[in-house]
Amino acid sequence: MTEREDTTKESTEARPAPSGHGDDTAASLGDYRATFYAAPVAMAVLNRDGLVLAANPAFGELVGTDPAELVAATAADLTDLGADPRVWTAYREVLCGRSDRMRCTRRLKHPEGHSVWVEATVEPLTPEPLSGEERMLLSVADISDRHDLLARLRHLQMHDPVTRLPNRALFFERLAAALETASFAPSGTGRIGLCYLDLDGFKAVNDTLGHRVGDRLLSAVAQRLTRCAEAAEDRGPGRGGHLVARLGGDEFALLVEDSTGTDQLAELAQSVLDALQRPFDLAGQRLSVSASIGVVERTATGTTATGLMQAADTTLYWAKEDGKARWTLFDPERNAHRMTRQALSSTLRPAVDRGEFTLEYQPLVGLGDGRAQGVEALVRWRHPQFGTLSPNRFIALAEENGAIVELGRWVLERACYQARAWQLAHPGEPLFVSVNVAVRQVWDSDLVADVAGILAETGLPPELLQLELTESAVMGSAGRPLQALQALSDMGVRIAIDDFGTGYSNLAYLSRLPVSVLKLDGSFVRGFRSQEHPNPADEMIVEALVALAHRLGLTVTAECVESAEQAERLRRIGCDTGQGWLYSRPVAPDRVEALLDAGRHTGA
Repeated sequence: MTEREDTTKESTEARPAPSGHGDDTAASLGDYRATFYAAPVAMAVLNRDGLVLAANPAFGELVGTDPAELVAATAADLTDLGADPRVWTAYREVLCGRSDRMRCTRRLKHPEGHSVWVEATVEPLTPEPLSGEERMLLSVADISDRHDLLARLRHLQMHDPVTRLPNRALFFERLAAALETASFAPSGTGRIGLCYLDLDGFKAVNDTLGHRVGDRLLSAVAQRLTRCAEAAEDRGPGRGGHLVARLGGDEFALLVEDSTGTDQLAELAQSVLDALQRPFDLAGQRLSVSASIGVVERTATGTTATGLMQAADTTLYWAKEDGKARWTLFDPERNAHRMTRQALSSTLRPAVDRGEFTLEYQPLVGLGDGRAQGVEALVRWRHPQFGTLSPNRFIALAEENGAIVELGRWVLERACYQARAWQLAHPGEPLFVSVNVAVRQVWDSDLVADVAGILAETGLPPELLQLELTESAVMGSAGRPLQALQALSDMGVRIAIDDFGTGYSNLAYLSRLPVSVLKLDGSFVRGFRSQEHPNPADEMIVEALVALAHRLGLTVTAECVESAEQAERLRRIGCDTGQGWLYSRPVAPDRVEALLDAGRHTGA
């Protein structure tokens, strides 16, 4: 007569038994016999063993048996009190006299075939007057209407009104339950998978066609996602359930319980992309959309809902970054790189104050006489966790978060102090120092004032300072950047264009810029590596650039010079200075003088 099914809602109550056998107002069964049998609520009197002593007609109707035939029946079997360990324990506490009441919600099978939700209560009665036997009253109230109402309210609360899919709250509830089940259940794969997606360019649909069309599109997308999930469930035996949810806006999630591996998730993600690529016909509007999907699949043990969603969100960002309209699988190595990048970005500013940065210097050598004319200052980060980092690991981050202004000012100051020290030590052959400047330093700080102040503080002559800006930062400069460059040039500071030949290459603009040096990108010099197999195109380009620069009154520096053959060929076509491993790798300040002295004696 009972249905052994898991309930969606269940509660028990228990409180300590009083010292007596019940309330003084509780009457014996004999005094209330008429009320007991006439009551519309199903009731039964039990002994301490849980056996039925008497049952009223309502109870007999509930279980589909004549009340007289229920005498000596086990009450727990009639009302499903033994199916749940918690309910059974609370029930036994009342029978044994250690609690004076218990209440629980159960689902019973009605004799007519439908299910009935009931609230069962067990509490002591006064002892039988003649025998002194202790008895319990079991009452069972039909709460099906109330339960159905609560279920409907919960459904409305846990589902999205636009797509009718489970919403964010229900998704996370299911996710937490799935992780717990997968971690401890003896059967199943013990794994979980997630496809986290959003629509590419959905905002444009709302902005141009209105939110009503946008909602229709979301509803149509939800239907296709649901069909994809259902098809995936049917494709192979032993695969776990699939939940499709709308998390908000144009974001959806497909949760795969008991996943079988990344291949299963990849197959599901690709089927979703294929389904969404087909055009949507929405009330006369034909729309085409795409989606970006982050795919995560892992063992459930040790995985939290927060950690899984963070990984999915990161992977979705990668899919967007990689070009959209694709799915991307979570990559631990790429994530570790991202985490390292975030760690570096967050500690850049404090690192300047902590003195974690240092400078190394690489000589700039005249190709005609082999003598050092200057050095380029190159910053290094001695990170306490990641070791010594080269500029390509942190300069872009510093430009993104604005730390480049403070860091650039520190580099400029330290380099000028060092150049002044070299000038005092070798007054007859002073070296200029070349310092890289990011375009953000021009926009976000008063670079002219900073340079003027540092030169005054260090005593370094302006002609011994060279500032390098990338070609893309200089070409097309107007307004404040151009004014700053002109003011620095008027001050006597040399301006160099770094990595020339890889950016805009607006050659006509060179004549209008206060530039004195072009530094050719190393990609041109690499074509000079082999004397036996030279690249004539590279040589012709470099020769033309050198000729143009000289006509404009500019000098030319070749980067990445690694062999004497390259240096000789660059010298023959008129290049002025060279920089590269042929002369020296970047070294600490105390090694620069020794390298320069060696260069003076050998003519390297």
